[in-house]
Amino acid sequence: MIETNTKTGKTPVHDISRARLWTARIMSGIVILFMLFDGIGKMAKPAAVVDGSVTLGFAEHHLTTMGVLALLCTILYAIPRTRFLGALLLTGFLGGAVATHLRVDNPLWSHLLFPVYVAILAWGALWLSDRRLRSLLWGQRE
Repeated sequence: MIETNTKTGKTPVHDISRARLWTARIMSGIVILFMLFDGIGKMAKPAAVVDGSVTLGFAEHHLTTMGVLALLCTILYAIPRTRFLGALLLTGFLGGAVATHLRVDNPLWSHLLFPVYVAILAWGALWLSDRRLRSLLWGQRE
């Protein structure tokens, strides 16, 4: 059972400022839009995506699997009840992207760390919007 704040009558998830809530929404929106673009692009297989994937060492038939996985992780992240699981799965997916870019010696700031930036946005949105996560990470009790 979710506890409510006796002063405000709100659950811990909803007991945040409007600015923090909208910042979290914008951050998670950026992540969702980027991952939808990535997943749909991999499934649609335009020439640029196929060429880029082959350059990274993937065969064209791998794109559909990667696109489905990206979309599944994104859908789980987009649903509030499964957002934490979605963030965990997205982190693993994005970690694979980091490893792939490292393997082919892509530039650090533009290619290698870009998936890290996306993961920071995903977890930052969760951190801003969920007091329980902040309590878990910092070990503070309410």
